[in-house]
Amino acid sequence: MKKLINKPEDFVRESLEGMAVAHSDLIQVNYDPAFVYRADAPVQGKVAIISGGGSGHEPMHAGFVGRGMLDAACPGEVFTSPTPDQMLEAAKQVDGGAGILYIVKNYSGDVMNFEMATELARAEGIRSLNILIDDDVAVKDSLYTQGRRGVGTTVLAEKICGAAAEEGYDLSQLANLCRRVNLYGRSMGIALTSCTTPAKGTPTFELSDGEIELGIGIHGEPGTERTNLKSVDEITEILTRSLIEDAAYTRTVREWDEDKGEWVDIELIDPRLVKGDRLLAFVNGMGGTPVSELYLVYRKLAEICQQQGLHIVRNLIGSYITSLEMQGCSITLLKVDDEMIRLWDAPVKTPSWRWGV
Repeated sequence: MKKLINKPEDFVRESLEGMAVAHSDLIQVNYDPAFVYRADAPVQGKVAIISGGGSGHEPMHAGFVGRGMLDAACPGEVFTSPTPDQMLEAAKQVDGGAGILYIVKNYSGDVMNFEMATELARAEGIRSLNILIDDDVAVKDSLYTQGRRGVGTTVLAEKICGAAAEEGYDLSQLANLCRRVNLYGRSMGIALTSCTTPAKGTPTFELSDGEIELGIGIHGEPGTERTNLKSVDEITEILTRSLIEDAAYTRTVREWDEDKGEWVDIELIDPRLVKGDRLLAFVNGMGGTPVSELYLVYRKLAEICQQQGLHIVRNLIGSYITSLEMQGCSITLLKVDDEMIRLWDAPVKTPSWRWGV
């Protein structure tokens, strides 16, 4: 293993210390328990948005804390869910009196701990809701999750909902918007190589020089197929067709019902893509992929969408949700409406994402 680290056990803390020094005008870091929060928090009268997950996926989530996105992010150890006490203390720090929206990727540890955090926050008098992101079309059930995994759409939801919170959306409006973004988003990824966590020191899985893994998860979970290396056009065709041809997906999720004061199961159905839909196309690098290769993917993706009568009206290309140094990429297609486009274009200023300011 070759990594720019000191001791593996200090990796997450020292990374946070570096962020705090580099971006003290935008963020502050609490170390025990660990969370990153807006330097101007709490913003009175504004719904605060909190997300989090295992470290190793940077810049998600800590890099997206700031105006127009997250109010706080809770980093766990590498590929390990954060704990409820992190989320609770983050909520106390950033609560401006309008409530907390937790954006949660669908991994079992994240789901369980964010549910506990929601209950703890409510016990402290902080109104809280959480919305699950489950957009990975590759597999229905996988390691660490029941149902589809939460991946690329998480980033898009944080940007769109973050802008809405800045505009003054209330908690119920934000929850409905976040739920809609999730239902309209689809993602799928591929790995050319594995990655190595600092604590383990060896690759999380093995791929020969001539193999790739289709449908990989962001923690290295197995995908749909291990196959021979293909050209970028062939790989992009497989990923894009999987998203476009994905059937309407029905799932049951647990959400907090404020009227009943309890968790309830609700059934949601996301519609499939159809000719004429407007799209936000997101080509994401997994950490070790040159941006020039991502543009090769986007080139083919745009061609296929045009052939299918799908209109890409916004795009995002770069490494925003990574898996340490893994080589590979993911594609996310989000069906957008006028409201989502307006919020996407709104100003944002975070350590890792800035425009319009």
